[in-house]
Amino acid sequence: MKTSSLWLFVILLTISCKPYKSMNIDPNQITYKQFKGQQEVFTSHDGAMRYIDKGKGDVIVLLHGVPTSGWLYRDMIDKLANNHRIIVPDMLGFGTSASPKGYQVYSEVEHAKRLLALLNHLKIKSWTHVMHDAGGLWTWELFKIAPNRINHLVILNSIIYDSGFAPPVKLKKGFFARAAMWSYSNGITTNLMLKGLFKTGLTKNTLNKVDVEGYKEPLKAGKTKGMYYFFSQTCNNLTNYKSTLSKIDIPVAVIWGKTDTFLKWEPQKEAVIKHLKILPNNIHLLDAKHFIQEEKPQEISKIILDFLD
Repeated sequence: MKTSSLWLFVILLTISCKPYKSMNIDPNQITYKQFKGQQEVFTSHDGAMRYIDKGKGDVIVLLHGVPTSGWLYRDMIDKLANNHRIIVPDMLGFGTSASPKGYQVYSEVEHAKRLLALLNHLKIKSWTHVMHDAGGLWTWELFKIAPNRINHLVILNSIIYDSGFAPPVKLKKGFFARAAMWSYSNGITTNLMLKGLFKTGLTKNTLNKVDVEGYKEPLKAGKTKGMYYFFSQTCNNLTNYKSTLSKIDIPVAVIWGKTDTFLKWEPQKEAVIKHLKILPNNIHLLDAKHFIQEEKPQEISKIILDFLD
């Protein structure tokens, strides 16, 4: 994105986004403080990763994308943990995990290596893998280095091929991209960015202050280095993972918000179905946009459990 376009994007967010309305908060709703209190710590070679480990049984890993964290899955964890062991990491640079200096430390392959290290640390040999958004890229790299560890794959509005990838922002590495990330973390545009993100990424924005806090707090704490890499590198140079996908030979399910404008199913569906050998009954298109975990958490959980049964 050119400099003028970047600041036009910020201005448009300012104009188009109204303050959140006061909404009734469920007294049983988990707060971000409570969520963080459930997390454990794994010290990777690049920094501390925090994660939730809940339940017993066969393992399901719930992997977030950009610019979210494990908080995205908060309404799915307990239902899935009734019969499974659920691992929900905050990848490095996101959520409550460390945000070390560096650029390549946030590359797709480094994220994959750290996730594998976490699962090795937990002595998990195989698992069902659920991913969203940029978590798809980290997953494809994981298949390259550990092709036999994932036994079932569930794709939730993830980055697969360039034909379905329509990022809202592309930045050029350098001062102005760093300035944009700084503005997201210092409060100047933090709220505006999130409002714009959810306005575009949800069919109807019903998130209340408790919901939003889990997305806002990491940004205000300066967790933007992973975002910086994604918007200045990944969005401009998306790797073609056709050969990687074609080698995957496990059961695969797709659960997709069909009106997503960031990641589109229709332009890439034929290639994805062919390369991953997905059965028709394992493709579920929901009446939702990008953040389907916010719009359809119980429905997604049921589809995952039925798929595994």
